[in-house]
Parts: sequence; C-alpha cells; structure tokens
Amino acid sequence: MRVMIVVTHLLGTGHLSRALTLARAYKKAGHRVMVVSGGMPVPVLDTGDIDIGQLPPVRSDGVDFARLLTANASRASAQYMQARSTLLVAHLVRFRPDVIITELFPFGRRILAKEFTALLEKAVVQLNRPVICASVRDILAPPSKPAKAAETETLIGDFYDAVLVHSDPTLTPLNDSWPVSDDLQRHLQYTGFVAPPPAAAQADGIGAGDVLVSAGGGDVGAYIYETALQAARLTPELRWRLLVGGSKSAQHVETLAATAPQNAIVEAARPDFRQMLLHARASVSMCGYNTALDILQAGTPAVFIPFDEGSEVEQSLRARALSRQEGRCLLARSDLTAERLAAAVRDLPQGPLSNDTLFNGAQRTVEITDWLRAQTND
Repeated sequence: MRVMIVVTHLLGTGHLSRALTLARAYKKAGHRVMVVSGGMPVPVLDTGDIDIGQLPPVRSDGVDFARLLTANASRASAQYMQARSTLLVAHLVRFRPDVIITELFPFGRRILAKEFTALLEKAVVQLNRPVICASVRDILAPPSKPAKAAETETLIGDFYDAVLVHSDPTLTPLNDSWPVSDDLQRHLQYTGFVAPPPAAAQADGIGAGDVLVSAGGGDVGAYIYETALQAARLTPELRWRLLVGGSKSAQHVETLAATAPQNAIVEAARPDFRQMLLHARASVSMCGYNTALDILQAGTPAVFIPFDEGSEVEQSLRARALSRQEGRCLLARSDLTAERLAAAVRDLPQGPLSNDTLFNGAQRTVEITDWLRAQTND
C-alpha cells in the first residue's frame, strides 16, 4: 500500500512530528509512504529514510495564522502559493497513493484550502481512487462561526472516507472542542494517541531528579523560561534544567544562562528529552499534543502552562482535561508567577505516575486505513 501524508506546520513542529510518527508506523508495517511537508524544514526532527516531498515552505507570522511568510520572512505571494499547489498535485500524480491523509485539514489550515482542495479534486478522479482520510489530534480549535463547521462537514462529505481522531475518547473526545453532528460522527475513527514507542531509560541518568523546563520546538515560550529561572531562585533544593528550542535557541540559551542561578542549567533542546523525562523530578511545559504524550508516557509529574496567545484554546482545553489526573497541574499564563510555579512544582507527587492511556494510535491508524482500503477493493 502506498500512503501519502500531507502536512504543513505553521508555528511549532508538532504536526510534522506526528506525521513522521505515522509514516514510521506505515514503513514498519511494510507499506511505502511519502510525507509532503509544506512547513519550514526542521533539522532536529529525525526523518530517517522517509521519503519527504518538500513544498516551497511557509510559516505563520507569529500567532497570526492569516499571514503566511516564506523562509526569508517575506509575505507569501499568490504566485508562491500557486507553486505549492502545483507541486503538491505533481507529487500525487507521481506517487499514485492508495491512501491520502491530510493533517488537520479541513478542520484547520483554511488558509491553505486552495492547495488542499486542488489535491482532493485531482485524487477523486484518479483511475484507482485512493482512500482519503483527515487526521486530527485530540483537541481542535473550535470553529468561530457555525458556517465554518458546516463548510468542514461539506468537505468531509464530498471527499473523505474517514476522520482519524488521534485521541483516547475516554480522556478527550472530539466533541470536547468541535461540534460533532450525526453525519460527522459516522466518519470518526478513534485511533488512540499517536506516540512513538516508549523511550528507553538513560544509561547515564542525565536529568535525574531535575525539573525539566521546555516550550516545544517553536520560537514562543520565553516567558516560561524566564519565570522558571525566577522559580529556581526560590527553590534552592531543586535543580532546574531549561531545554530551549526554536530557530534562535543558541541566542536564547546565552541570554538565559547569563542570569541563571547556580541550581539552574540552560541548554539547547535535546534529542534525548523523552529519555530524560523518565528520570526527572517534574516537567514544566506547554501542553502541545506531542509534549503532553511524552509526559504521559513517561509518567512524569507535570505543570502545564498552555499556550493561549491570540485565539488559541487547544492547549488550554487539553491541559484542563489532563489536570484531572493525579500529578498533573494546570497553571494558566495569566496566573503564572515565580512563586506559583515554585509552589506547584513542590506540591507535585514523586513519580513515576501510572496510567492506562491508549498510546497505540500510529499502529491503529495503519490498521484502520488497511481496512478502509480493503473495503474499497471488495
């Protein structure tokens, strides 16, 4: 089976990371897979031997998702966007997939609707029409108007065979964040959370007993690091380790390290973050999908400070759901102070914490699309 996953990350790297996790599951199952990425290249993510089709990349202008920028920070022109659409369709024609998975669209990425629609319209008239699935995380940005939900359902009805919901429905059902009609419900296929295999323990124990502070792979979250350094001064009995990501991480590390107390280590984001979580005293982070799963898998006590700039509510909804679990605390940015962060970390129980959350979403996605493809061939 040939599988084409189409994804464009605009701010952080979570969407691309999840797409790569799915791609690895398909390859492990013996399928041929191609990931078509429309976001900025992310060298820190391991693409391995996965076939990557890179479109002319775009990113959002901070949290302004209606303004797309190119790699040199100029506004993406109509000609630039048309070149993306043309190349995307060319990848479809060349690769001839049996399954197409669109990450987030049509529930999000509306600014890219022209290129996604061009892909879908070409796909449904192929001689061997591929199975077409939307791929969404546990929490979506709720539609601002009923018309947006209606437009989404129309696209699902016109083009899609299923909506793959990468969630454990007992923890975060889709209707927590999106209106689910009877028609949409019939398309939903819950896969469980899409997570890589559990990390192995660190042989050298790096990070053991530390309070690990992270803010994802984007260029946001400076306020978390700054508050963490202040909280470190209030908790001399704890060792804090700040893992700084983003395109300007070297500059940020230097700036933060210059004011760090003795019980705080500041370094660039590390590829062994998941292993370090297994030994950590606690985690302090935003509440993006991939970070939250890493923490849940490792059983690490955690303080979640969800990203909520602009109209973003996804991380707040996820953090609220996870904070109902023992050993996980929600601290909204509006309430964030060094004193409150220090107190929240001190109040966390000693880990690791147990859980029975479903993390086999990548494998289940492969099984579900295998079944859908078999149905179309009957």
